[in-house]
Amino acid sequence: MKIARYRPDNWVKDHPTGAIAFQHLLQGDPCSTDNFMLILGRQEGDFHMPRHRHNFDQIRLPIVGPMNHGDFVLGEGEVGYFVEGLAYGPQDDPLGRYAPGERLQLVLQFGGASGVGFMSIEDRCRGREELARAGRFEGNYYHRADGKTEWGLNAIWRQVYGAPLTYSKPRYKSPIVADPAVFNWWPVGDVGGVEHKPLGVFSERAMWVELVRLSPGAVWRSCHPRARRLMVVMQGEAASEGERLARLDAVQSEPGEALTLASASGAEVFLIGLPPIGSEAAVDADVLETPVGDGAL
Repeated sequence: MKIARYRPDNWVKDHPTGAIAFQHLLQGDPCSTDNFMLILGRQEGDFHMPRHRHNFDQIRLPIVGPMNHGDFVLGEGEVGYFVEGLAYGPQDDPLGRYAPGERLQLVLQFGGASGVGFMSIEDRCRGREELARAGRFEGNYYHRADGKTEWGLNAIWRQVYGAPLTYSKPRYKSPIVADPAVFNWWPVGDVGGVEHKPLGVFSERAMWVELVRLSPGAVWRSCHPRARRLMVVMQGEAASEGERLARLDAVQSEPGEALTLASASGAEVFLIGLPPIGSEAAVDADVLETPVGDGAL
């Protein structure tokens, strides 16, 4: 188990627009197609991005304030799944009534079912630094010494991997948005005081998203044989293996690893399950070893 602590003063401004500051919570193995990066994003100024796409999957959850994605707005508390290869935007997202740094989002970026993978932040920074010696970056674009202009991430990918960035055909025709407020809480078997909201299972990989709620005094014990699980405390406090978990602290649990969460005062946890890419995906068990989607999805 890994624990990443939320630190209100630990922000890095490394978005190409300069309008977003990040706090990196958890990361995967950069050499694996299962690589991922779980981050908090804080909007520092008016945000604008042209229509674009990525060669990786994303889960987005606005914690404070909405997120404009061009064709639609992801509202505060809603959960959006953006499949690899799908274009969205242009994004025009001024701060509006919010102060700089007030709007906050949770974002997971991870290698999709195609197996293309996900570039680590370390490789991304290294590739950008190397390219900056021979050209210049302006916003989202890279200007080469020969006068050619390229989308920045495409140039960085080629620099890091020595091959052009490729995009898989989108498995879904639009981003998928779930409003957890409309979902019902379902009891978890005979586990007293523990409920969950399954929000969706996606692609042949069977990646899933859900909320788990512990009533005051409840204890939740779980183990998934195949999937990595990433969890973020959204409300309340919990404890695991003697470690206190406060709001926005994150936990990573590996396949086969037993996890115990207990909460004296009650807690709500946002959970994403990541089965391995290319294996026989199983949706017959969720983190609580009870049927997934049994009338709830």
